[in-house]
Amino acid sequence: MAALQLLTDYSSAVTALKTAPSLHSLFTSHYYRTQFRPPHRLLPKASSSQNQSSFISRRQLIAESAVAISLSPFVGGGKSGSALAAEEPLSEWERVYLPIDPGVVLLDIAFVPDDPSHGFLLGTRQTILETKDGGKYLAILLYTSDAGETWQRIPLSSQLPGDMVYIKATGDNSAEMVTDEGAIYITSNKGYNWKAAVQETVSATLNRTVSSGISGASYYTGTFSTVNRSPEGNYVAVSSRGNFYLTWEPGQAFWQPHNRSVARRIQNIGWRADGGLWLLVRGGGLYLSKGTGITEEFEEIPVQSRGFGILDVGYRSQEEAWAAGGSGILLKTKNSGKTWIRDKAADNIAANLYSVKFINDKQGFVLGNDGVLLKYLG
Repeated sequence: MAALQLLTDYSSAVTALKTAPSLHSLFTSHYYRTQFRPPHRLLPKASSSQNQSSFISRRQLIAESAVAISLSPFVGGGKSGSALAAEEPLSEWERVYLPIDPGVVLLDIAFVPDDPSHGFLLGTRQTILETKDGGKYLAILLYTSDAGETWQRIPLSSQLPGDMVYIKATGDNSAEMVTDEGAIYITSNKGYNWKAAVQETVSATLNRTVSSGISGASYYTGTFSTVNRSPEGNYVAVSSRGNFYLTWEPGQAFWQPHNRSVARRIQNIGWRADGGLWLLVRGGGLYLSKGTGITEEFEEIPVQSRGFGILDVGYRSQEEAWAAGGSGILLKTKNSGKTWIRDKAADNIAANLYSVKFINDKQGFVLGNDGVLLKYLG
């Protein structure tokens, strides 16, 4: 899963592509800002650059931008027009229509820390959307310094272990980056230099400690399927096969593997608002850890998933959280996860819902495939 995180420094951008400082202009479609016509898309022209080491074509940008991206907010553009329409409203959510093609999977959304109305939405097929009204209207946004002729970047090292799956801006000039092989890198100078926070990849750690007692860890050559970070900087990740999970805390030299305590394989795992863990298993099961912090003790919570998998959980507060999954499954708890009720109005959404994001207690989004975006109404 790609991740998008905004910085507070308006003069620079730390991205998974590590965008060069010379990329200072925006290439946006005035048409999309004033009206919505789905059959047409804004696309930059193909690259005609002779220097392939410094410039990449649109096709290359598509492939790389779907990995992970962290953007700094830019100033520019006028008001977005009536580009979106409201469907039959859900109980606490409304669907936002986007000027994108069917089939686009929405990956992540983030907002400027000091401006909750200014945000960016990332999706597959080179989709990057900007909003300046809290997510009601979005316009296609692409970065270029020459009206789309070329795209310039600072290339990543060819020795980087794995593909980037997560990046988090931790300050104006600092960020953390995680690859699917467990490498964690930290930058303090806007992404120009990165320092390793762990001494080796997860594969190396597990294969070096064959007698660790972790089921499925011996001769491990897989990757992470999901990675989640707590506000304190602790990480939890699921192995690609879902047979165990791993944790890392700042200062640790290696990832720590943990056996799953349930029979079914893990779908996703993340942090609760109180510091504990939630765990989702294949087939629609939901578990909560006993107590807070890192543990291997979980208890199952009954949920009405209708047999569809639950894919993500997002907390609006310590008491209220939402879970989303396949075939439009949307669940809510108001007692810290002890009981969950299904939002039946979401059953009519013909899409899988992959991610739940709450920017604050009044602003939240659910992201899905086929360009489905739900906005929290409260």
